[in-house]
Amino acid sequence: MALQVRAAGRRRCIPDLPPPSHPRALPLRYFLILSPQSAGATGLARERDVMKLGTAIAEIMRREGIEILCGYPVNHLIEHAATAEIRPVMVRQERVGIHMADAISRVTSGRTIGAFCMQHGPGAENAMGGVAQCFGESVPVLVLPMGYQRRLAHIEPNFNSSEAMKPFAKSSEPIILAAEVANIFRRAFTKLKNGRGGPVIVEIPSDMWNEEVPEPLNYTPVLRTRYGADPVHVKEAAALLVNAKRPVIYAGQGVHYAQAWPQLKRLAERLAVPVTTSLGGKSSFPETHPLSLGSGGLAVPRAVPKFLGEADVIFGVGCSFTETSFGIAMPKGKTIIHSTLDPNHLNKDVEARIGLVGDAGLVLDALLEEIGRTVTKDRDASAVAAKIAASHKEWLAKWMPKLSSNDAPLSPYRVLWDLQHTVDINNTIITHDAGSPRDQLSPFWKAVEPLSYLGWGKTTQLGYGLGLAMGAKLAKPDKLCINVWGDAAIGFTGMDFETAVRERIPIMSILLNNFSMAIELKVMPVSTEKYHSTDISGDYAAMARAFGGYGERVLKPEDIIPAIRRGIQKTKEGVPVLLEFITSKETEVSRPGT
Repeated sequence: MALQVRAAGRRRCIPDLPPPSHPRALPLRYFLILSPQSAGATGLARERDVMKLGTAIAEIMRREGIEILCGYPVNHLIEHAATAEIRPVMVRQERVGIHMADAISRVTSGRTIGAFCMQHGPGAENAMGGVAQCFGESVPVLVLPMGYQRRLAHIEPNFNSSEAMKPFAKSSEPIILAAEVANIFRRAFTKLKNGRGGPVIVEIPSDMWNEEVPEPLNYTPVLRTRYGADPVHVKEAAALLVNAKRPVIYAGQGVHYAQAWPQLKRLAERLAVPVTTSLGGKSSFPETHPLSLGSGGLAVPRAVPKFLGEADVIFGVGCSFTETSFGIAMPKGKTIIHSTLDPNHLNKDVEARIGLVGDAGLVLDALLEEIGRTVTKDRDASAVAAKIAASHKEWLAKWMPKLSSNDAPLSPYRVLWDLQHTVDINNTIITHDAGSPRDQLSPFWKAVEPLSYLGWGKTTQLGYGLGLAMGAKLAKPDKLCINVWGDAAIGFTGMDFETAVRERIPIMSILLNNFSMAIELKVMPVSTEKYHSTDISGDYAAMARAFGGYGERVLKPEDIIPAIRRGIQKTKEGVPVLLEFITSKETEVSRPGT
């Protein structure tokens, strides 16, 4: 904290005063007074302490438990955060930084909030896609764009983040008075820690950094609260489930944020109910459990549409039932019980008989208590479990030729099958990318531990998986964190593999390279034949090595498992890994009816 001189009523800093070891080490600021009346006499005067705006913001973030700030300069908050012992992680493009913050929130069930900051103007413009992805996936992320000076903020064509991002943010607010910073962040963190997740924008105009905030800083970490469903509706839902002939549970990512995994399992076992999940809800129910149907996106295990189609009651918990090409289509004419945190999702895309608005854990607790009044022990699940097992067996028999293929170029299904049976799946967090990697991985990967699979799909940005894997590794450094992507996705965000190397984030990237936009082949036959429009290429293992990571290209099926083992070892040594598997142009996926 600098000693300051006031001469003739003006204040200036004495530059050679050593700074304190911590920005809050001195509770008071001292000034050397040179008054014209005293003609050179000096003395110490004490004044109420103040801190710069950036210091106040960093202190608020620190008090809220944020330990990592992803970002890209210039945003002066980066320096203030570093001073407050918040680690800055710099990316190569803004969208990836938001993806990393996204994963930090996901793998901690929102108990730690991911944060990202960026430059005003072009930096904020580049970040738009990442913010929109968080909004579509309902992920709580604190986004801190710098803004134009207040006098220019509303003058075209200057980009105003708090206005431009408002349509796809949970809330959006600029700081225009430094004295209001505690109130602004109190509102922001209350939105982030309560209700359905989503990005929250706090824009910091570039002329605000020298503004001062009075001390002591009046900020206490905000409350985190939950709410539950109407008891009358709980009774009605319990009666429907108890008396249903063929019920199915559909679990979404709200189960993850509520950490309601034990209650979901108890409900399924008490009533012998089959369970399927959305991609976001995948790993909320162990997929090795006899009652697991698997998870569903665009591609699904055969049991998912079969049991949903035969169901008389579908209980959706912690889900939105959003209609999307990359989710399970709910069959028509079913009795739906919808448990959701957000009442705006009721009757949005499916008609609900009963709405249970509230935290998934509280809803499940209430249902279990009500059901326990009449069903006092677990129902016999052997018949339904046998039916599920038979469906899985028949389905896998159809797919085993691809899952165990010895062809070269490699079957991507063989690569992912071998990956699943080589890693310690209980100590692994895996995520897919958009397109083929998602559809080839999600039906077959059996997630066991909660939050071990980061699934997504309401909006499907290519390149999302890399940032998710890096963010997961930052939040859970003891886990093997994997992203599975294709040669199209790496073209979007591949430069940020260098971020993994530079920032010492030892993830393992599994790249399925078929030198083609394979899923577009059917819709672009003329442009492919005449102009090779779906052809893409690259030596991505060499790229990984050039960045300082470990890169290996795999061509033969017998080399798949040894390469994976070498990659795992390298991550244990602290080296990011990219394994490039040269695969066939596979286009078949496990759709309903196949």
